[in-house]
Amino acid sequence: MKKSIFYSILLMVSFSLMSFTCSSDDDGSNQNDNSEEINLIENNVETGTWRITSYIDSGQDETNDFNGYNFSFNTDGTVVATNGTTTYTGSWSVTNSSNSNDDSNNDDDIDFNISFPVPDTNNFEDLNDDWDITSHSETTLSLIDISGGNGGTDTLVFQKN
Repeated sequence: MKKSIFYSILLMVSFSLMSFTCSSDDDGSNQNDNSEEINLIENNVETGTWRITSYIDSGQDETNDFNGYNFSFNTDGTVVATNGTTTYTGSWSVTNSSNSNDDSNNDDDIDFNISFPVPDTNNFEDLNDDWDITSHSETTLSLIDISGGNGGTDTLVFQKN
């Protein structure tokens, strides 16, 4: 009898100790570190000027709204869009979606954030978002946003000039 009580206690202690040594992937301490990729994206977009080669707003091609505009993504976090006569200045950043107020369902994607202080009726207001980066290279930046409101999908592609 004493022997079975001893083994029962030993078994319970063993299970208790094992539970302390296990870790959970859901504890938030193992978030993806995308810092190298973020630095690469930042360095790529900060060189040269860019143009929008495709902007699809919930299935409608609105690329022409940005024809003639060249975009410069500056190291100070400002973005300047100009077509020679009209200039818009806003801000941009690249972040881990887990570190922002991202509306996507993917916790380990990288966001390209754009914000132009313009009225809702201005075409540049359509660019204001925390875009998910779908692909990037030295010459192309492809972005997507799935609207939380109407469920529409927007895509935006920048190409280096």
